[in-house]
Amino acid sequence: MAKHHSPGFLALVEDAKKRVKEISAAELKSRLDEGGGFYLIDVRESEEWAAGHLPRALHLCKGIIERDIEVAISDPNAEIILYCGGGFRSVLSADNLQKMGYKRVWSLAGGWRGWREAGLPTEK
Repeated sequence: MAKHHSPGFLALVEDAKKRVKEISAAELKSRLDEGGGFYLIDVRESEEWAAGHLPRALHLCKGIIERDIEVAISDPNAEIILYCGGGFRSVLSADNLQKMGYKRVWSLAGGWRGWREAGLPTEK
């Protein structure tokens, strides 16, 4: 069932999208297959993570990512790809990481839902 987001939340996401680069599920799959040097971070809640996640992903939920990112990834030049359930929370998190000085941050367009709809691999 699709979530119905409030107009204020959607406006916040649309504003952040002006500053955040997005990556498609197909492009991310290709990058994963190549074994590229980037961090893949799941910003969903713990119960979402436990139900399944993308291969190679680390879990730093949206509620703690700004607090813990500098310990998890100290290099502000590291490439970081974030994802969430539908691509909204990850855009907001990516925007905040950029404000913190991280220069190579992406958000997965369509998030977990788009990845699953494309039939791409997941793990638990």
